[in-house]
Amino acid sequence: MFIKKLKIGNVELENNLILAPMAGVTNQPFRIICKEFGAGLVCTEMVSSRAIFHDDTKTKKLLNIQGEKKPISMQIFGSDEETFAYSAKYISKIADIIDINMGCPAPKVVKNGDGSRLLLDLEKAEKIIKTVVKNSTVPVTLKCRKGWDKENIVAVELAKIAEKAGVSAITIHGRTRTEFYLGKVDLEIIKQVKQAVKIPVIGNGDIVDEESALQMFEKTGVDGIMIGRGSFGNPWIFSKIKYFLETGKKLPEPTNQEKLNIIKKHINLAIEEKGEIAIKELRKHISWYTKNLKNSSQFRDQINKIETKEELISKIEEYFKTL
Repeated sequence: MFIKKLKIGNVELENNLILAPMAGVTNQPFRIICKEFGAGLVCTEMVSSRAIFHDDTKTKKLLNIQGEKKPISMQIFGSDEETFAYSAKYISKIADIIDINMGCPAPKVVKNGDGSRLLLDLEKAEKIIKTVVKNSTVPVTLKCRKGWDKENIVAVELAKIAEKAGVSAITIHGRTRTEFYLGKVDLEIIKQVKQAVKIPVIGNGDIVDEESALQMFEKTGVDGIMIGRGSFGNPWIFSKIKYFLETGKKLPEPTNQEKLNIIKKHINLAIEEKGEIAIKELRKHISWYTKNLKNSSQFRDQINKIETKEELISKIEEYFKTL
């Protein structure tokens, strides 16, 4: 009943379960794995419109989607129209969807007037949205929070502005910027956004398992859900939610052997893409995959000193034999 194909502009998704863009997390290896577990749409890590404008090589590497199953969304952040216009043209050539970030709460993003800071200046936000829509040849979506703080709850107003400006879908995280990730997500504001616009609305925040996914759909009436932190070390969350919402039954938890296979696949994909420098980035993923397993903290201490692929895989296999 809740799982369905979702149309964003002229792009049709196989289902309405979406992987959130997350800095340092949703790189190519993780996107590939989440797609295999049934994510209907994945998104790159957010990239700076200024960095694209200035032809920054490191930033452009984040947009590598070679060999990935489409559709793929790419998220840009910034706060000035010129760089957004350039980025929209540039990204339109490679992405299926462009997402504008107006939700990131990170201090280093906000201090430049980017991310959720734009929730304090809806006039500027509107200009940016119009600029991106005008310069993009693919559908444009918007991701935002419910507001900056409890005195500035602007999600409904921003959603109406975005729809009028030509945005094809909006994702709403039911927290303010000042809340970061604390407290409970506000499902009521997501419901209000859904009722205020005709474009698809995607609910985001606190979706960590089958029950929280069902609650998001039931309480808000959203067209789709976006999963962020709930996917950490848990890419099978997509197949589990899909199965549960389609059948009312739960899939069994992955076995230790299945977890080991996915970790090894993740390592191989990451090193294939970046070389052994990827091992440092992989440490947090391996920590998430092994969280709550027996002696996992001692194991994490050991892998944090490893710098070669052979040693890493050997140590992981050794650890899993003890489980």
